[in-house]
Amino acid sequence: MSTITVGIAGITGKFARCVAAHLLKNPQVIIKGYCRDPAKLSASLRASPRVNVTQGQSDDEKALRAFAKGNDVVICCYLGDHNLMINGQKSLIDACESEGVPRYVASDYSLDFTKLELGKLPAKDPMKYVKQYLETKRVQGVHVLIGIFMETFFTTFFNVWKPREKAFSYWGTGEEIWESTSYDNAAQYVAAVAQDKAAVGVHRFLGDRKTIREIASAFEKQYGVKPWLHNLGTLDELHSYMHKVREADTENSMAWIPPFYQYYCNNGQAYLNPEIDPSEHTEIPRLGFADFFERHSQESLSTAAWGVGSEN
Repeated sequence: MSTITVGIAGITGKFARCVAAHLLKNPQVIIKGYCRDPAKLSASLRASPRVNVTQGQSDDEKALRAFAKGNDVVICCYLGDHNLMINGQKSLIDACESEGVPRYVASDYSLDFTKLELGKLPAKDPMKYVKQYLETKRVQGVHVLIGIFMETFFTTFFNVWKPREKAFSYWGTGEEIWESTSYDNAAQYVAAVAQDKAAVGVHRFLGDRKTIREIASAFEKQYGVKPWLHNLGTLDELHSYMHKVREADTENSMAWIPPFYQYYCNNGQAYLNPEIDPSEHTEIPRLGFADFFERHSQESLSTAAWGVGSEN
C-alpha cells in the first residue's frame, strides 16, 4: 500500500487532534499540519516523525501554498467567525487548487445545512458559501455531516442538560429527534473518508438519533436517576423567541445562535436521515447516547467537551 499525505488545516484544534489520532493509526499516512501557533500542537503530534507543521495565518498565500503542496487531500478543521470560515477557507481552497490537491474536506461537521436557505441558520451560511465556491473549482469538495456533536449537546451552549437540577429542557412535544455524533466517532469517520480517494461530495454519518425522552430514558438506565423533563414551549414559540432575541441584540450572537441551532436541529428540516448510506464504512461503529453515557460519569457530562482531544 502506498503512502497517503493528508493535510490538516487548524491542526491544533480539538477536532483536528482527534482526526489526526485516527489517521496515524494507519502507518502509511503522513500528516502535514497548518496552524498559527505550532507551540499549541499536542505532545504526541510534535513527537511523531510522520507529522510536519507549517506555520501561517489563514490569509498567508505563500504559507498556504507551502502547506498544500504534496497533499493527497486537505481536511479543514477551522472554527471561528465568518471571515475565517468563508474567506479563510476560500484562501485555503485556492492554495489547494494552485498546488493540485485533488480533494478538500470542508469544515462543515454539523446538521444538513444543504437543506436550508441562506439566512435561515446564519451560523451555517459560511458552509453554504464554501460549498458553492468549491463547485467552481477543480479541487473536489467533500462535506461530512454528522448532526451535532454529542459533547456540545450537554454544554451550556444548548442549555438542554441542567446538571444541578438533573433535568432536560426542551421545546416541542418531546418526540422531536436529536441527531448527534461524538467528536471521536465523527473524527474516525472523517479520517476514513480522507483516505478514501473515491469519497467526494456530501457524506452523512450519525452516531445516534433519539428524542429527548429516549435520551432521558438512556440516562436513567445508565445512572439510575430519573431526570426531570422540562417543556419550554412549542417549536413555533421557539421560532418566535429566537428571532426576538436576535432582533433585541444582533451583535450578541452567542445569545441567539443557540436557539437558532435548537430550532433547526429539531424541526426536521435539516435531518440527515434517511439519506445516510448504511453500507458506507461499516467498519466504523456508530456510538450512540447510551455509549456516551457509559464513557462519562454523570458529573462530567456538561464538561465532556473540554476534554476532547486531550492526551490526559
